[in-house]
Amino acid sequence: MKAAILTAPNAMSLEEAAAPVPMAGDVVLRVRAATICGTDIRILRGRKTAGVRYPSILGHEFAGEIVETGGHADLTPGDRVALCPAIACGHCDRCKRGQENLCTAGANIGYEVDGAFAELIRIPERAARAGNIRHLPDHMSFAEAALVEPLACVLNGQNRVSLGLGETVVVLGAGPIGLLHVAMARLRGATRIISTDPNHHRRAMAQALGADLALDATLPDLVERVRAETGGRGADVVICAIGLPALARQATDFAAHGGRVSLFAGFSKGETAEMDVNAIHYNEITVTGAFGLSRNDYDRAFELIASGRLDVRPLITHSFALDDALTAFDTAESGTAIKVAIVND
Repeated sequence: MKAAILTAPNAMSLEEAAAPVPMAGDVVLRVRAATICGTDIRILRGRKTAGVRYPSILGHEFAGEIVETGGHADLTPGDRVALCPAIACGHCDRCKRGQENLCTAGANIGYEVDGAFAELIRIPERAARAGNIRHLPDHMSFAEAALVEPLACVLNGQNRVSLGLGETVVVLGAGPIGLLHVAMARLRGATRIISTDPNHHRRAMAQALGADLALDATLPDLVERVRAETGGRGADVVICAIGLPALARQATDFAAHGGRVSLFAGFSKGETAEMDVNAIHYNEITVTGAFGLSRNDYDRAFELIASGRLDVRPLITHSFALDDALTAFDTAESGTAIKVAIVND
């Protein structure tokens, strides 16, 4: 089969690879769509190394068709399915506390298990047995299904800051994740949503997806503008959707008294940020991280997209064949696209 093989940081090539050999209970999918995540780019560039193997195949946002069922009675060859790529162990302390996304004894497809930038992918038996596989309704495209995973991560992040009705929200960054945060905040009943980004095309997309205002992130008086737009009080919730340490300080500057800040985006190991600890203390600002997703997050995100409550189709701006996977990565990294899909027809 063809696959985009990562052999070292900054070294990926399209190669012929051995087709996956399933063990008892494993499922094999023919990948029909896999979208490129910012984390995939960070791995390619060597900015994220945890759980990464060389050589390996990346890709954790995907959907496809069943090729081998692994003996699972609810699966049939040709079934259209999507999959939660996080495989929790189910018995560690974190899993028992309902924190599957923090499980360190499990595995993740696209990291410890070869991912979806290939023609075929093996789904471990324990993922199939745990209910990670979801059947697609006829009207749901493979590319839409691939975006269930990032939406599930967004749900986890917004739950961590209890984003709710009537709140003012600032989202820093209008890349794919920032745009999903905007759309999800609107769906959850936020009444004032402000997006910031230096790219005017992405700012326009943010407003199309529900932002009331999209500000140029390079404005020298950005904090004052946000304060003015919120009646001087700041935002109830601030979401840092770009992994730039400098934005952590900016996020607390935007927050209202009693506000909540989500450092949602992934940062590179060893990076540090300056934060206004005085404001955090006296203004009682809550600062939290958000990492990954659980099966529950995935199921809820799946239903939001499958039901049509949240339309992710505008986010998919570019599609490439697997033969052009390297060009797809270049496009995703260039900032000229929103979400890039690699499709296998």
